[in-house]
Amino acid sequence: MRLSGRPTDVESATLRYLLFGLLPAWFAPGILDWLQHRRTRIEHTSGTRESLIHALMMAEVGGPIALALLCEINPLALVIIASAIAAHEATALWDVRTAQDSGRTVTPWEQHVHSFLESLPFMATGTLACLHWEQLRALAGGATQGNAWRLRFKRRRLPTGYLAAVGGAIAGLIALPYGEELYRCLRSRRPAAPPDAPALA
Repeated sequence: MRLSGRPTDVESATLRYLLFGLLPAWFAPGILDWLQHRRTRIEHTSGTRESLIHALMMAEVGGPIALALLCEINPLALVIIASAIAAHEATALWDVRTAQDSGRTVTPWEQHVHSFLESLPFMATGTLACLHWEQLRALAGGATQGNAWRLRFKRRRLPTGYLAAVGGAIAGLIALPYGEELYRCLRSRRPAAPPDAPALA
C-alpha cells in the first residue's frame, strides 16, 4: 500500500478513506453496542452464551482487519476476507435471535447500532476490492498462479505507528469492554454462597 501526498491521487485518497475513515468508524458502534448490552443487563438474560457470540463476531471482523493490514492482497486474501464477512453476517443473525429468545430487550436503538456494525465490513471490503481490482479480476478469472493462493507479508508495510495505534484501539475500545462483559456474565453464573451456619450456644 502506498500513501501519496497528492490530493488528486484517487488511489491514495481511497486508501486514506479506508485507513483513517472506515476502520476507525468501527470502534464507535462497537462501544455503543457494549453499552446497550450493559444497559439491558445481559449477564441476567442471555448471559455467557451471547457474550461468547460477541467474541466470535469480533474475531470474524478482527481477522480480516489484521490480514488486510499486514498481508498482500491477492485472490486468497480476498476469499478469506469475504468468507469471514459472510460468517459475521450469519453470526449476527444468531446473536439477535439468542438475545430475543433469552428475554433480553433489543431496543430499536441497539438494532440501529447493529446496522452500522454489519454494513461497515461490507463497505471496507468493497473499498479494498476497488483498491485491488486487478486481484479481484484475477480471482474472477480463476487465478492459478502460486502467489495468488499464498499469504505473504506486505512488501511495503504500513507505518509502525499506525499499526500500533490500531492495535491499541482494538485492545482498549473493543477487547477490554467485551472482556469485562464476559467476566460479568461468567460471574453471574456462580452459585450464591450459602449463609453462615448459626453459632451453637
